[in-house]
Parts: sequence; C-alpha cells; structure tokens
Amino acid sequence: MWPHRLRHGIPMLPLALLMACGAPGHAARQEQQPHRAPAAAPEPAIVSRQAWHADEHDVREKPVYTGPVEVVFIHHTDNANDYDCKRDVPAMLRAIQEQHIDGDGWDDMGYNFLVDRCGTIYEGRAGGVGKPVRGAHTEGFNTHSVGIAAIGHFEKGQPVPRPMLEAIAAIAAWKLPPDVDPRGRVRLVSHNDASRYPKGTAVEMNVISGHRDAYETDCPGDALYGKLPWLRRRAAQLRHAAAKPPPLHHGGG
Repeated sequence: MWPHRLRHGIPMLPLALLMACGAPGHAARQEQQPHRAPAAAPEPAIVSRQAWHADEHDVREKPVYTGPVEVVFIHHTDNANDYDCKRDVPAMLRAIQEQHIDGDGWDDMGYNFLVDRCGTIYEGRAGGVGKPVRGAHTEGFNTHSVGIAAIGHFEKGQPVPRPMLEAIAAIAAWKLPPDVDPRGRVRLVSHNDASRYPKGTAVEMNVISGHRDAYETDCPGDALYGKLPWLRRRAAQLRHAAAKPPPLHHGGG
C-alpha cells in the first residue's frame, strides 16, 4: 500500500494505512543460489533500478533466491491516480523504497515489480528481474512468489487503466514457469502467524491472487481485485500466443 505523504514532496498515507497493505518480513540472511526457470512468455520491457535511481547504498542485505515462482500476488500502492508517468513516478519509487527500508525496517523495496497507469513496468527489489527474488510483499507467502504493485488507488469505483492491466498480465505470463497455469490454483503453506493463516497452515489459492487473499487488508482495492479473473485469462492468452510456432513464409518463384 502507498503512503499519503512522501519525503520527496509527494503526498503519502499515514504509517498505519501503509501497513494495511505493507508486508513485514526480512529476507533470509543466508544467500542462496539462484534458480532460473525457463520463460513461458517473452520478457516484457522493464525499467531498471538504475534508470529510476534506486538508492543502492541504503539496501541492507544481498538478495535471496527462493526457487521457481508458484504464485503472483497483486497489490496497489494507494497513492493518487493523477500522477504524471514520466515526471512523477521515479521520485515515487524512490520514496516507497525509502519507506520500506527506513520506515518498515525491510532490506529493500518490498515489491518485485511496480506498474504505472501508463503500463510502464519498473524493477522493484534488487537481485535480477529474471531470477526468483524473495520480496517482502505478502506476509507469510513471500517464498516462491512474485509481488506486483499497481501504482495508484483502486478501491470500488476507481477505473483500472487497460495499459496497467496488460503490463501486469505480461509480467505474470513471463514469471510463472511453463507448467503453472495462470488460471489454476496452487497449494501453499503459510510461513508466518501474521498472515491471514497461522504458520504451517496449508491453503489453496489462485495462481494469480490479490494481497487480501493472504493477508488481512483491503489491498489491492475492490476495483483491481475484481480484475483478477481478467488478468488470469489474459496471462494464459499471452502464454498461448508465445507457444504458437511462427508462420511459414513462402518465397515467390
């Protein structure tokens, strides 16, 4: 979730509201070997941390890799929706990274990816966009998952921009392994009593789920949560299109 007041002059929420969508939890201190699963769809264009000037000196620990992705959690940042994508978003990203590290005590940005209303995808937590980096986005279920945050406020009645939805679907189609159906369900085990489920509880969730499915929160907002069935179908369509053989071209005689 996104605060109403930022330290860089952009309005942010009070910390109490931030925690409603935030996900506490430090990455494990022991660095593990990365595992790169084969992509099921092409990698979308992603703006790097270097490009939005992430504060690498403030990052507390090295990234941790957790193995193949089994589930995608969708969030919203809860800031106003009328930002300028080119002018405002880089400063907003730096502010959310600062809040996650200095305010929440996390190692780095909690989300793996963030998407603005224009459909631009940004690298969140460091460690390599093509690797299964453990984030701090969904309490109890950060392992084997990807957290995608939609930059904006998407409670009931708020429109969710189509470019944003397309970008989220593209990330999910790319990050999920080929044998994981974006429209399917997956069995997960909670690793933290602070989640919606006590530690050790096995639960079944949609492969593409909302933050509220795993944590007591309204995130990602009713409007965006209502788009999850569309995101599942769209991610599956993108993978199906990627699996099609290229058309044959016959030369003229």
